[in-house]
Amino acid sequence: MNKSELVCSVSEKSGLSKVDAESAIDAVIESITETLKHNDEVRLVGFGSFVCVDKPATEGRNPRTGEKIHIPAHRSPKFRPGKSLKEAVG
Repeated sequence: MNKSELVCSVSEKSGLSKVDAESAIDAVIESITETLKHNDEVRLVGFGSFVCVDKPATEGRNPRTGEKIHIPAHRSPKFRPGKSLKEAVG
């Protein structure tokens, strides 16, 4: 499912117009992004949690040449599914 399909689905299930549904989805994504930028966690009970994890600097290899490369430390977003989502999917 891509974003336009998600907008259509939310529009149908909520009774919102497609424009309003897209605005709502954009607002949710923007809010989650801003929260993660401030290194906070977003918990949606029953669905899951969005968190930022710190990745240490590592040594990697260029797959073409085999040359060692330095991968700097960075923060990376991560999603942990909640119990209800896990049960619904599997």
